[in-house]
Amino acid sequence: MEDVYIIGVGMTPFGRHLDKSLKQLVAWALNDALSDAGIDKSEIQAAFFGNAVQGFMEGQTCIRGQVALLPQGLHGIPVFNVENACATASSAFNLAVNHLRAGAGEVALAIGAEKMYDEDKAKMFAIFDSGWDVHTPKENANRLIALGQGIDPPPGSVSDRPYSVFMDVYAALGRQLMRLHDITQEQMAFVAAKNHTHAVDNERAQYRKPMTADEVLAGRAICYPLTLPMCAPISDGAAAAIICTGAALKRLGVQASRAVKVRASVIRSATARGGDDLENHITRLTARAAYEQAGVAPEDVDVVEVHDATAIGELIQSANLGLCELGAAGRFAQSGATTLGGRVPINPSGGLESKGHPIGATGIGQIFELVAQLRGEAGSRQVNNARIAVQENGGGLWGFEEAVAHIAVFERGAA
Repeated sequence: MEDVYIIGVGMTPFGRHLDKSLKQLVAWALNDALSDAGIDKSEIQAAFFGNAVQGFMEGQTCIRGQVALLPQGLHGIPVFNVENACATASSAFNLAVNHLRAGAGEVALAIGAEKMYDEDKAKMFAIFDSGWDVHTPKENANRLIALGQGIDPPPGSVSDRPYSVFMDVYAALGRQLMRLHDITQEQMAFVAAKNHTHAVDNERAQYRKPMTADEVLAGRAICYPLTLPMCAPISDGAAAAIICTGAALKRLGVQASRAVKVRASVIRSATARGGDDLENHITRLTARAAYEQAGVAPEDVDVVEVHDATAIGELIQSANLGLCELGAAGRFAQSGATTLGGRVPINPSGGLESKGHPIGATGIGQIFELVAQLRGEAGSRQVNNARIAVQENGGGLWGFEEAVAHIAVFERGAA
């Protein structure tokens, strides 16, 4: 199988970009990635464009990537439009990797962009309504509510303000963790506080205010056990990655120490498992396949970015990635193992909770952080001697789990 390397990354700050169009965000991330790679745009032979909600928000469907990228001078090359819920950008990245591995080219662009924020709050939150089967919404909800039976929300712990339906999803999964593994709301708050504190030194993060676990618990209730600081915000933003084959790496003269090797990129869709059958969770199965493809084990991993649309997500995925035993994620986090300076820091970027979550760009935003870590360019949030990095990104809901999951494993370039 052809070796593939990331040679350039670019990312806008995530947040509310009311003064910029989606095209402008795309141009920003693309030009930064080209500058980082030290190549001209004429070297790009194919582009994979990730976007999930522009059709809903702006009415632009069918040729989103061409509309965004052709004005940037990427004429004539194949442009593939990718939509896969919150795993959209990771799916674009996976397709670009496999495009090169198949011998269809030597240099490819994976880019994701999203404009989600809108003054019309009802429209903004409706973005998420099609992230599950729209033909069976009541059945979807009832199935999830059953996961947390026996864990009753205290009075006043469910908001009467609008919020994404996926906060109900995560809240149900959180109550399941409380029921099965005795994970506490305090442990969820610890994870959120850790991520908010990590984000302080990330200039591209949407929120950069440190928080304590007590402050997280005191935040506005969303849906028990979630409070607002445990949840990712609505965001705009774009992120890009330029990847190439080993042959192109030599031809382009890229410095070996800045070329991050893609050891694995694996995508799976959901399976029809039982709700409490966590051994066969989509992410757990995808992680096993990714570790096998990469030839590494969980104990080899130095730094991780996971899909923490809520703090509950980080607890679920740290166990699914094999970083701790099933049922031990709360204690594992509270031990400090996942904090900067701990055994395996998770979300040094601040994660989705603080960095932001423009769903069509999120996955490559995670990759941006891991490339910086493996290059030793993450500044005050640098993980010491990071050699192996793992990215986890999920999207949508089917049955009891994400409809799609992507796991990637990356390795630091040669000195």
